[in-house]
Amino acid sequence: MEQNNLKDEEILKLSQEDPAYFSFLVDKYKEAFLRAARGITHNLEEAEDIVQETFVKIYRYAANFQKRPGIEFKSWAYRILINTSITHYQKLKKERGNTEYLDPVLYNESPAFAENKNVALEKDMKEGVAKAIGQMPEHLGRVLKLYFFDDMSYEEIAKAENISMPALKMRIFRAKRVFKKIVGEEI
Repeated sequence: MEQNNLKDEEILKLSQEDPAYFSFLVDKYKEAFLRAARGITHNLEEAEDIVQETFVKIYRYAANFQKRPGIEFKSWAYRILINTSITHYQKLKKERGNTEYLDPVLYNESPAFAENKNVALEKDMKEGVAKAIGQMPEHLGRVLKLYFFDDMSYEEIAKAENISMPALKMRIFRAKRVFKKIVGEEI
């Protein structure tokens, strides 16, 4: 398999017929994705989970990728990574809220250890995301903060920002792109 002259998009397409080609993309992007995910989570194990899930999604949805002006494989893949990171963060946040009421003895952990581990992980993840949001233009960072940190609905955010629902959706779309770019630059 000669992949030196192939573009990422071509390798992705070939991987749909021969999955062995996908390993070239994994080898090329694994370390950069891991650095980006770790920059958000500050936890190697969580970052590894996010990267693995990202590669599964890239492979699963490879047929959905369409090369268009301004849309390269790399930007599409990073968008998946950032969305996966944010989803993972929200899932951990919800799990932490739910596990506070469970008996930690069932998990062979002392109550203090279980609570400290979850609090530390959430704190690290929040700090990484907050740092990236702090580098964004204020109006974009604010909507991401309201949505992801304050758990506000689109309707609540649109009302708070005094904008229409389509305007909010576009602002969140732009905010996610800027967020991805900021995290990508830190790689």
